[in-house]
Amino acid sequence: MRRDDRDDPFDDLFREIERMMNEMMNGADMNFESNTNVDAGFGTDTHVDVHDADDEIRVVADLPGVEKQNIDLECDGKTLTVSARSDHREYDERVTLPRRVNEHTATATYNNGVLEVVFEPADQSAGIDLE
Repeated sequence: MRRDDRDDPFDDLFREIERMMNEMMNGADMNFESNTNVDAGFGTDTHVDVHDADDEIRVVADLPGVEKQNIDLECDGKTLTVSARSDHREYDERVTLPRRVNEHTATATYNNGVLEVVFEPADQSAGIDLE
Protein backbone atom coordinates (compact mmCIF):
# COMPACT_ATOMS: atom_id res chain seq x y z
CA MET A 1 0.00 0.00 0.00
CA ARG A 2 1.36 3.40 -0.97
CA ARG A 3 0.98 6.41 1.30
CA ASP A 4 -0.83 9.39 -0.20
CA ASP A 5 0.99 12.58 0.86
CA ARG A 6 -2.12 14.62 0.21
CA ASP A 7 -3.74 12.99 3.22
CA ASP A 8 -0.83 13.68 5.57
CA PRO A 9 -2.32 15.51 8.57
CA PHE A 10 0.98 17.38 9.13
CA ASP A 11 1.44 18.50 5.53
CA ASP A 12 -0.16 21.92 6.09
CA LEU A 13 1.86 22.44 9.26
CA PHE A 14 5.16 21.64 7.52
CA ARG A 15 4.32 23.88 4.59
CA GLU A 16 3.52 26.76 6.98
CA ILE A 17 6.76 26.25 8.91
CA GLU A 18 8.72 26.21 5.65
CA ARG A 19 6.95 29.39 4.48
CA MET A 20 7.72 31.18 7.76
CA MET A 21 11.37 30.09 7.70
CA ASN A 22 11.77 31.29 4.10
CA GLU A 23 10.11 34.59 4.97
CA MET A 24 12.33 35.01 8.01
CA MET A 25 15.55 34.24 6.10
CA ASN A 26 14.66 36.45 3.14
CA GLY A 27 13.96 39.41 5.40
CA ALA A 28 16.85 38.81 7.78
CA ASP A 29 19.38 41.56 8.29
CA MET A 30 22.65 39.71 7.76
CA ASN A 31 24.74 42.68 9.01
CA PHE A 32 24.08 42.12 12.68
CA GLU A 33 26.56 43.10 15.36
CA SER A 34 28.30 40.47 17.44
CA ASN A 35 29.16 41.39 21.00
CA THR A 36 32.53 39.60 20.68
CA ASN A 37 33.63 41.62 17.63
CA VAL A 38 35.34 38.71 15.91
CA ASP A 39 36.34 39.09 12.25
CA ALA A 40 35.21 36.28 9.98
CA GLY A 41 38.53 34.53 9.44
CA PHE A 42 38.28 31.21 11.26
CA GLY A 43 35.34 29.73 9.39
CA THR A 44 32.30 27.77 10.42
CA ASP A 45 34.14 24.92 12.18
CA THR A 46 35.79 27.33 14.62
CA HIS A 47 34.11 29.06 17.51
CA VAL A 48 35.48 32.01 19.52
CA ASP A 49 34.09 33.17 22.87
CA VAL A 50 35.15 36.21 24.87
CA HIS A 51 34.32 36.26 28.59
CA ASP A 52 34.62 39.49 30.58
CA ALA A 53 34.80 38.95 34.34
CA ASP A 54 35.73 41.58 36.92
CA ASP A 55 39.27 40.28 37.38
CA GLU A 56 40.05 38.81 33.93
CA ILE A 57 39.27 38.75 30.23
CA ARG A 58 39.20 35.20 28.81
CA VAL A 59 39.26 34.33 25.08
CA VAL A 60 38.49 30.73 24.13
CA ALA A 61 38.88 29.58 20.51
CA ASP A 62 38.47 26.21 18.84
CA LEU A 63 41.35 25.49 16.46
CA PRO A 64 40.68 21.97 15.17
CA GLY A 65 43.62 20.16 13.61
CA VAL A 66 46.22 22.78 14.60
CA GLU A 67 49.46 21.85 16.34
CA LYS A 68 50.56 24.02 19.28
CA GLN A 69 53.79 25.11 17.56
CA ASN A 70 51.77 26.49 14.62
CA ILE A 71 49.93 29.10 16.71
CA ASP A 72 51.10 32.72 16.99
CA LEU A 73 49.45 35.21 19.36
CA GLU A 74 49.84 39.00 19.52
CA CYS A 75 48.02 41.58 21.60
CA ASP A 76 48.22 45.37 21.65
CA GLY A 77 45.99 45.78 24.70
CA LYS A 78 42.79 46.21 22.68
CA THR A 79 42.94 43.46 20.05
CA LEU A 80 44.11 39.84 20.19
CA THR A 81 45.45 38.48 16.90
CA VAL A 82 45.48 34.70 16.52
CA SER A 83 47.38 33.25 13.58
CA ALA A 84 47.41 29.48 13.18
CA ARG A 85 47.87 26.94 10.43
CA SER A 86 47.16 23.29 9.87
CA ASP A 87 47.75 21.02 6.89
CA HIS A 88 44.34 21.98 5.48
CA ARG A 89 43.84 25.65 6.30
CA GLU A 90 45.17 28.84 7.79
CA TYR A 91 43.52 30.91 10.50
CA ASP A 92 44.11 34.62 10.91
CA GLU A 93 41.76 36.28 13.34
CA ARG A 94 41.54 39.62 15.11
CA VAL A 95 39.40 39.61 18.26
CA THR A 96 38.45 43.01 19.64
CA LEU A 97 38.55 42.71 23.41
CA PRO A 98 35.64 44.17 25.43
CA ARG A 99 37.97 46.46 27.36
CA ARG A 100 41.65 47.31 27.54
CA VAL A 101 43.91 44.57 28.94
CA ASN A 102 47.45 44.40 30.24
CA GLU A 103 48.96 42.27 27.47
CA HIS A 104 52.07 41.58 29.58
CA THR A 105 50.01 39.52 32.04
CA ALA A 106 48.61 37.16 29.38
CA THR A 107 48.69 33.42 29.87
CA ALA A 108 47.77 30.99 27.11
CA THR A 109 47.03 27.27 27.05
CA TYR A 110 46.25 24.94 24.17
CA ASN A 111 44.73 21.54 24.86
CA ASN A 112 42.85 19.18 22.52
CA GLY A 113 42.26 21.86 19.89
CA VAL A 114 41.04 24.53 22.34
CA LEU A 115 43.05 27.72 22.79
CA GLU A 116 42.47 29.73 25.96
CA VAL A 117 44.06 33.14 26.55
CA VAL A 118 43.57 34.98 29.85
CA PHE A 119 44.39 38.65 30.45
CA GLU A 120 44.23 40.91 33.46
CA PRO A 121 42.34 44.14 32.79
CA ALA A 122 44.48 47.24 32.42
CA ASP A 123 44.23 49.98 34.99
CA GLN A 124 41.57 52.45 34.01
CA SER A 125 43.96 55.35 34.01
CA ALA A 126 47.59 55.98 34.75
CA GLY A 127 48.81 58.83 36.88
CA ILE A 128 50.94 61.46 35.17
CA ASP A 129 53.64 63.17 37.14
CA LEU A 130 54.01 66.87 36.45
CA GLU A 131 57.56 68.16 36.79
